[in-house]
Amino acid sequence: MRFVLIVVAFALTLATTVARSESKPSPCGQPGQWLTPGKGASAIDNAALLERMATQQVVLLGESHDSAEDHRWQWQLLAQLHGRRPQLVLGLEMFPRRLQPVLDQWIAGSFSEQEFLQKSEWDKVWGYEARDYLPLFHFARMNRLPMIALNVERSLPEAIGKQGWDAVPAAQKEGVSRPAAPSAEYLKLLRKIYDHHPAAEREGSDFARFVEAQTVWDRAMAQGIADHLKKAPDALVIGILGAGHVRYGHGVPYQLKSLGIAHVAGLLTWNQAEGCGQLVSGMADAVYVVQEQKTNPPRLGVATEIVANGLRITAITADSVAESAGLKVADVILEVAAQPAKNVQVLRNVVQRTVPGTWLPLKIKRGNDELEIVARFPAQP
Repeated sequence: MRFVLIVVAFALTLATTVARSESKPSPCGQPGQWLTPGKGASAIDNAALLERMATQQVVLLGESHDSAEDHRWQWQLLAQLHGRRPQLVLGLEMFPRRLQPVLDQWIAGSFSEQEFLQKSEWDKVWGYEARDYLPLFHFARMNRLPMIALNVERSLPEAIGKQGWDAVPAAQKEGVSRPAAPSAEYLKLLRKIYDHHPAAEREGSDFARFVEAQTVWDRAMAQGIADHLKKAPDALVIGILGAGHVRYGHGVPYQLKSLGIAHVAGLLTWNQAEGCGQLVSGMADAVYVVQEQKTNPPRLGVATEIVANGLRITAITADSVAESAGLKVADVILEVAAQPAKNVQVLRNVVQRTVPGTWLPLKIKRGNDELEIVARFPAQP
């Protein structure tokens, strides 16, 4: 699998990884508390923060896609902001632009939940746990809040990673304008991500094209938000997207400001167990302290898409069971516990029946080779 095909799926998984200290840190704050990132990580009054967020044009809620706790936090914040600013709009990384009519029909009440997931090609275009996101979608429908499909087809960043911006036909760019040149700090981060991959995976892509592909992804989502605000200037857009697009204001916030959207805030969660040492000033306007639940169903930590013979891995969550097992982006899962991996639901059902502390056998295809891999699910405390 060429490096260019890894750009979209893998870059922000790495970008959202936070370095851990070798010694166990002291707990950071209390669950349910807002903190200002930086030395000392001072507490913020909840009501004051919400009032400030309600005056913005855009509030970006960065997530780890497979964290149920992050999605519970998003739903809670969405409800709180709706009480202060009823003209809310939900901007979603999970859907490419071509699926906007499906989102409109969902809000209108035309589909059942299952029909919506099917027509939005959820398992194909996103693949993360749908039940974590459904409370957000139901809240939007219940309150008739517009949902915006912010993403583009995966083929666009892939093509730019291979050919560069100028060589990609305008028709393939889905109306996305040339991104603003990234900041020096963002370039440093992207360089670390690029250098993480072995040289063999970079075939067909150099660093400049990698940067173009990443910034086009940021630009596409920023432009989707900015275009909506031109039509509805009184709206408050709540963006639901990966934390790597939000952190330090490098990605989508930076592109939004280049498009003339001045009032943009970025919010993240922070796992209490990580301690406050890594809460760097400027990483977000505020972070919300959470305590990851130990009762969540087991997760392998992959996003996949259906291919002819199984499920191809398009992203791997950092520090996940999948990463520990040695799975790689572009591996095709052929069997899970001796069952053919014919769709995401098969994989999900087997994984969620896996008892903590046990092993799950997987048969995969990597290149031309078929391999047996054992995924070890850690015991819960």
